[in-house]
Amino acid sequence: MDFLKSLSIAASGLKAQSGRMRIIAENIANADSVATSSNVEPYRRKIATFTQHVDRETGASLVEAGRVRRDPTAFRTKYDPGNPAADAKGEVRMPNVNALIENMDMREAQRSYEANLNMVTTTRRMISRTLEILK
Repeated sequence: MDFLKSLSIAASGLKAQSGRMRIIAENIANADSVATSSNVEPYRRKIATFTQHVDRETGASLVEAGRVRRDPTAFRTKYDPGNPAADAKGEVRMPNVNALIENMDMREAQRSYEANLNMVTTTRRMISRTLEILK
């Protein structure tokens, strides 16, 4: 495989997974945020998507971050009648973020990031060894 092609593929994977981890971190940070009033929606979980395209220069199939979608699942509710965001029943709508799912997604994104980083490292070693042989 062409060294430039493998580096391009790995770099696109690193960038895409980095964006995915940023979105997951944002979800985790807002997991317990509450709306300011009962008629305002709380934070809605974001979902990272990816798109694929072929680089014309190298012919490599690259991945990049796509449009960020909003999770349509229902909000959690919590009984807190003293909260200004509580409805007539005393329930407050909470974000539809599940910390366990976010942590699992973060672990998966982290492993994908590490795999792409290993690909860059391996390609650099191969380039270095090739140059040593050519000396």
